[in-house]
Amino acid sequence: MRAWTICDPKAGTLTQSLGIARQFDPEPHRVLVKKRLPKWAKGPLSPYWRRIGKPEPELLVSCGSFATRHVAAIAAACRKRPFTVHLQPVDDGLNDAFDLVFAGRHDLRSIEAPPANTREMLGAPHQITAELLSAFRSAARARWVPSGGQVVTVLIGGPTKAYRYDDATLTRLAATIETFAKEGRTVLASPSRRTPPALVDWLLGARSKQIVVWDRTGDNPYLDFVAAADAFLVTKDSVTMPCEVLTSGRPTFIVELEKTPGDKLDEFEWFHRDLSETLGLTRPFEGRIYDYDYAPPDETRRIGDVILAEMAQRR
Repeated sequence: MRAWTICDPKAGTLTQSLGIARQFDPEPHRVLVKKRLPKWAKGPLSPYWRRIGKPEPELLVSCGSFATRHVAAIAAACRKRPFTVHLQPVDDGLNDAFDLVFAGRHDLRSIEAPPANTREMLGAPHQITAELLSAFRSAARARWVPSGGQVVTVLIGGPTKAYRYDDATLTRLAATIETFAKEGRTVLASPSRRTPPALVDWLLGARSKQIVVWDRTGDNPYLDFVAAADAFLVTKDSVTMPCEVLTSGRPTFIVELEKTPGDKLDEFEWFHRDLSETLGLTRPFEGRIYDYDYAPPDETRRIGDVILAEMAQRR
């Protein structure tokens, strides 16, 4: 099946779109958009009018608020309308342009009557699968932890509208990583583009045989770090990172951050309570790592199955 993804260039939206589209097409065509399409850009005024190459897409998967008008314009430019899927609530009046809309449980909590085409999803879909992690695990451990032993992978985000990385937070994170190393664990630390420079500098300065840090140059070893882990420490500012690592079935602990009151904080706090208290998937980090069991979610594949069933029903 020919699938296209339509989203902005942000890594979070791109990995969601690709994760779903690759359930149908191993190499989906990517349309990256940097702004909304003007309302008047329709019909012959559309940048896609008579510019859709052959073969035309059969499935459009989009994510992010910039994408919705582009999807409507692309679908209108096709001779046969493709099946359209959006991976966030649609808030610009274009909900009817989509056959299916998938919204996170944390988003739907505040929507009293979701539209009929809306389906629930857990967090955010992505491109990591249990099979992929299993295939990479041996080589990843041989490369990053040749001496063996327990590995804790620490995934660090950065400040958002919901959370701050104050001095106390930075100190706690640094002390935790040092403690893990002193206990004989290997720490694989992956900072993101949003990670505060002071914390990145500390991580780079703390590198040793027990503390391995990606310096944000060269290829990102994120997949290796996730595959090699026996447990995870994930900062609270991300939806995607916990969803990705939970695919492994390994213990996942969420690091508390300094809160910034507001709607965004309420959304994230609900999301993490849902993961931990309702679904039993994660645990709040309270100073120690321990084993616990849960059924690893496979949300990307589940969403793909829902799309496939809906497409078959409409044929």
